Amino acid sequence: MKALLPIFAAVSVAALPVAVQAAPCKDAKGKFTKCPEKKAAPKRCKDAKGKFAKCGTPGAKPV
Repeated sequence: MKALLPIFAAVSVAALPVAVQAAPCKDAKGKFTKCPEKKAAPKRCKDAKGKFAKCGTPGAKPV
């Protein structure tokens, strides 16, 4: 029985990401809905000195 325990553990861990990816989105009432799309990360810019600055300022470059 002790020999089978690592096999069962490996199978259960391998199946975990599949179950997480297949989880649909639900609303407050528990009904299935379309999942919202992820927002893109905002761009960050740095000035000539290497400090973070707004991306519209002169001399700021995207990181």
